[in-house]
Amino acid sequence: MGSSVFVGLLCPITGSYGADGTDLEHGYELAIEDLNNGTGVMSHIPSLRGKKGLLGKSITYKVGDTQTKPDLAVQLATNFITENKPVMITGGVSSAEDIAVEKLSAQQKVLYMIGASGSNDPTGIDCQRYTFRSQLDAYMVAKCMGPYLVKAYGKNRKMAFLTPDYSYGHSLTGSMRAELEPLGWKTAINVVAPFPITDYSSYLTNIANTDADVFINIEFGNDGITSTKQAVQFGILKKMKLVIPNISTYLPDGLGPEIMQGVYGTQDWYYTLADRFPLSKVFLESFKKKFPGIIPRWTAHQAYAQTAMWADAVAHVKTFDNIPVIKYLEKGNKVNLMLGEVWYRGGDHQMVRPCPVLIGKSASMMKNKDDFFNIVALVPGEQVMQPLNETGCKMPPYT
Repeated sequence: MGSSVFVGLLCPITGSYGADGTDLEHGYELAIEDLNNGTGVMSHIPSLRGKKGLLGKSITYKVGDTQTKPDLAVQLATNFITENKPVMITGGVSSAEDIAVEKLSAQQKVLYMIGASGSNDPTGIDCQRYTFRSQLDAYMVAKCMGPYLVKAYGKNRKMAFLTPDYSYGHSLTGSMRAELEPLGWKTAINVVAPFPITDYSSYLTNIANTDADVFINIEFGNDGITSTKQAVQFGILKKMKLVIPNISTYLPDGLGPEIMQGVYGTQDWYYTLADRFPLSKVFLESFKKKFPGIIPRWTAHQAYAQTAMWADAVAHVKTFDNIPVIKYLEKGNKVNLMLGEVWYRGGDHQMVRPCPVLIGKSASMMKNKDDFFNIVALVPGEQVMQPLNETGCKMPPYT
């Protein structure tokens, strides 16, 4: 194995989710630098404290631009496996590419730590022994923000959904409906749009012609920005409250506080959590030092957290071999990171972690150009996770 080990990074630097993929890449770069130098958040993890590298070896890596395309993600991951013999592959922003890569990782028996994925499926019906996920799944998002929507807007609301036509879209729309309909909300229409597209006219026309009073936009990344701006042009936001359950990293920048003010949603992590969690502050300051002028968004947090969880497991089992690492992670061993103590549930490999519920600020309330949100609540993960027997996960064997 030599003096170094290789990690393959899958980041959609271009394509519909390019901004999220770039932030993800930044998170990995900081995590690997901190691992190799014994600095930052990594230096605060007991198993890694006072050490440079991992088990005496430096971490090397390459970045593959998936362009948010599942086939390309699989091709890049295959190249990593064939040419670089990775001890771990990590990344992805689209659930479709994540599911494709986790199936490959299971076939090739290579550990895959998902970057970003908001669908239920990667740790549900498509769960794999060799894959772990840190992001809130669709069920968790709906469960943690549903009560706050009802409290803010009351009962007897009518919802209009704009849903991207792939795993993430259907999963999040389904979870939001399952949470809100029993609380008294009704679905006026669910419009499914191809992924990706740039013209939402025909789909938004159908939404505008309903009597819905809440517009729940499931679109993500550039598609979320484009569809919301077009919804403004169609007058939809004049008669409907806007809700964005999973707010992509740079969507508020693209829409501005004029549109985002008062909008409810969730993000995996938000920079003002540095006021609550000491290691969020360490992460924030380390990131700003490495990338001057940039505040980390939540995909950078996911990248760092997934790398840290893997590294902690490797340090404990004292080997890069996948099966001992997987078994250690499955035991639910807790690690104190940027959201406090987090761990994976052994039965489906979903991370147990808090859920931040956000509301958009007005321009006059923003303290800086990145200060788009107030944190309404930080809901404990244990309270909003889907019961294991309802996830559809049938975990495959180790070999």
